Amino acid sequence: MSAVHKVPAGCLKPYLVVADAARAITFYVQALGATELFRLAEPNGKIGHAELRIGDSEFMLADEYPDFGALGPVSIGGTPVAIHLYVADVDATMARAEALGATTLRAAKDEFYGDRCGMLTDPFGHRWHIATRLQEVTPEQMQRRWSEALSG
Repeated sequence: MSAVHKVPAGCLKPYLVVADAARAITFYVQALGATELFRLAEPNGKIGHAELRIGDSEFMLADEYPDFGALGPVSIGGTPVAIHLYVADVDATMARAEALGATTLRAAKDEFYGDRCGMLTDPFGHRWHIATRLQEVTPEQMQRRWSEALSG
């Protein structure tokens, strides 16, 4: 038996609740390049827990369980939370996600903070900021650029 790590690497992991987790896993694999690590499924196919990885980051997801208060964004009328994901090619990733059912909320564009970034909602109601880093920008440079944009 191996040693227990009280705080595992990657201690912050989003937990997404969706209607139709099996379909969501397929979407995240195909659209965002996720790798499924494992899933725990009931005999009827309902997923009680699954873990996925994109790049060096992991997230968890499950089907809705209303009796436990686990409801996805579609069931509760949306979400105020967005997940920020860096990818090698924001335009290609957004196009692939849209072709697989995502809705583009903001087309990708070059931003003052050094990223090319867009926003989409996946078919399960979760919002994603998809970005590619174009240049390293210091907080001071960001503030100056933002102030210039606001006064412009």
